[in-house]
Amino acid sequence: MTTHRAPKNSGDPGRPVERAVVAGLVLAVGAGLAWMGGMICTIAAWAG
Repeated sequence: MTTHRAPKNSGDPGRPVERAVVAGLVLAVGAGLAWMGGMICTIAAWAG
């Protein structure tokens, strides 16, 4: 008996949601780092 498997595409265009989630996470991490940098600069300005 033969098994019928669907070919797997490495660049599957049917999953744009995953790419959007990854992009959102990257932007969130960048925003968090920018916020932390701003807080450090603010505290440094207050101290000096």
